[in-house]
Amino acid sequence: MQRWERIDQAQVPDGDDRLELWRRGDEFSIRLQRGGELMNSRAFGSERALAAEGLRGLDAATTACVLIGGLGLGHTLAAALAGLGLRATVEVAELSAAVIAWNRGPLAHLAGAPLNDARVVVHNGDVGARIAATQGRWDAILLDVDNGPDGLSRAGNDALYDDAGLRRARQALRSGGRLAVWSAHPSPAFRRRFGAAGFAVREVVARARGGAGGARHRIWIGVRGA
Repeated sequence: MQRWERIDQAQVPDGDDRLELWRRGDEFSIRLQRGGELMNSRAFGSERALAAEGLRGLDAATTACVLIGGLGLGHTLAAALAGLGLRATVEVAELSAAVIAWNRGPLAHLAGAPLNDARVVVHNGDVGARIAATQGRWDAILLDVDNGPDGLSRAGNDALYDDAGLRRARQALRSGGRLAVWSAHPSPAFRRRFGAAGFAVREVVARARGGAGGARHRIWIGVRGA
């Protein structure tokens, strides 16, 4: 039986932990040094569901403008590109330069090298800052940051999911725009905050391994009214 091998590591931006990239044969895992797996290459069904649910209803032929917070293993980005037209623009905001480099290197093949797509713009920085800097720009914002509203790696991510963060996201969307949030766990308190911020909200349960089952993750989709 093959053993796990750590192949790289990097400091969590603005945090006191380290991200570690592990490989066992053709399986990859990104973990925190102090314990806790953030993502695994064999469980990406809910990440793809985030894009499918978040972009549902968008006209693929339009010049849709989409912001993705969190690159992960590239599966949300790949699913978004598959559902959008050739004139769309997808910006990915990823805080960790190492995660971007891993997606251009040893992880590139996992999701079909989506960073090579000409529609993609990569921003090495905080998606919260990108949201705060724009108003009425995005047709959809897809957030797959940390483990959702109950994050593990960086306390600063909480600002995405509090009352003020949700209001900023609403302002950054066009009328009718969609904010989709991925979470490893249910959070009734977050769903209430989401609705109170001016969104029509629905909740979807998505399995980590898609049709093969796995953990039950949550995706909340909020639509901005006029």
